[in-house]
Amino acid sequence: MLFKNGYFFQAGIGMLANAFLFMFHIFTIHQVHRPKPIDIVTCHLASVHIVMLLTALLILSEGMFKLLNFPNELKCKLLFYVNKVTRNLSISSTCLLSITQVITISPSPFCLSRFKQKLTNYIVIAFFCVWSLNLSSNSHMIIYTVAHSNRTNLLNVFKYCSLSMMNSIIMALFLSLSLFQNIIFVGLMLLSSMYMIIFLCSHHRKSEYLHSIKISPAKRATCTVLVLVSFFVIMYCVDIIISSFSIVLQKYDPIVLDIQRFVGNIYAVVSPLVLISSDKRIIDILQKLMEMIIVLPS
Repeated sequence: MLFKNGYFFQAGIGMLANAFLFMFHIFTIHQVHRPKPIDIVTCHLASVHIVMLLTALLILSEGMFKLLNFPNELKCKLLFYVNKVTRNLSISSTCLLSITQVITISPSPFCLSRFKQKLTNYIVIAFFCVWSLNLSSNSHMIIYTVAHSNRTNLLNVFKYCSLSMMNSIIMALFLSLSLFQNIIFVGLMLLSSMYMIIFLCSHHRKSEYLHSIKISPAKRATCTVLVLVSFFVIMYCVDIIISSFSIVLQKYDPIVLDIQRFVGNIYAVVSPLVLISSDKRIIDILQKLMEMIIVLPS
C-alpha cells in the first residue's frame, strides 16, 4: 500500500512537470520562426513521459482501469504495449537529446558540425526511425499480454493483467534483441557524454583567461544534458538488474515488482524537473509570475 501511494504521488508529480515542460516548448516552437533542435527533442521526450506515466497509472489504478469501456483483454494488450513502447522511446529520445547537444556544440572542424544546418530535418527522420523501431520490436507484447485468469502458465503482473509464459528460445530471442537495441542507445549516450565532458573541460580552460563569471548558454545546456544522461544510465542499470532477477526466477514477486515500477519511473519524473530548473527562459517566466503574485494582493 505504501508503494502504491508513493507511486501515485510520483506519477502525479511527473505528469504535471512533463505537461508544463511540454506546453512551454510547444509555445516556444510556435512563437519562433526557426525552433532550436534541442527544444523539439525535449518536447518529444516530455510527451513520451506523459503517456508512459499515464498508461502505467491506468494499469495500476483499478478504478481507472474499469472506466475504460472495452474488454479487459484489449485493455491489457493496449496499455502494456503503449507503456512498453514509450519506455523504449524514453531511451531513444534521451539518446537523441545527447547527440543533438553534441552536434549543437561541435566546432566547425568537427565532422558532426556539417549536420548543424539541417539538424531539424535529421531529427524528424530520427523520430520516424525510432518510432518504427520501437513499435515493431515491442509487438510481441500484444501477443503475450492477456487478461488475468486461473491459468497456471501466466506471470501475474497486475490484478487484471498477466503475461503468458514464453518458450525459452523465443524469450531468449526477444531479450537479446531488446538488450542489443538498448545497448546501442546507451552506448551512444556514453560516447556523447564523453565528448561533452571533453567540451566542458576545454571550455573551462579557455574561460580561465576571461574575467567574466557568467556561464554560457551552451555550457549550461551541455551540463544539463550530461546530468540527464548520467542519471538515466544509473536508473537504467538498476531497472535492468531488477527485471533480470524477475525473469530468471520466472516469477514476478509483488515487492520486487513494486520496486521496479518505482525505479522505472524515477527518470520520467526527475528529467522534466532538471530541464525546468536549468532553463533560464523558464526560470525568468516563473520569477515574473512570482513577482506578479506577490504584488497582486497590494
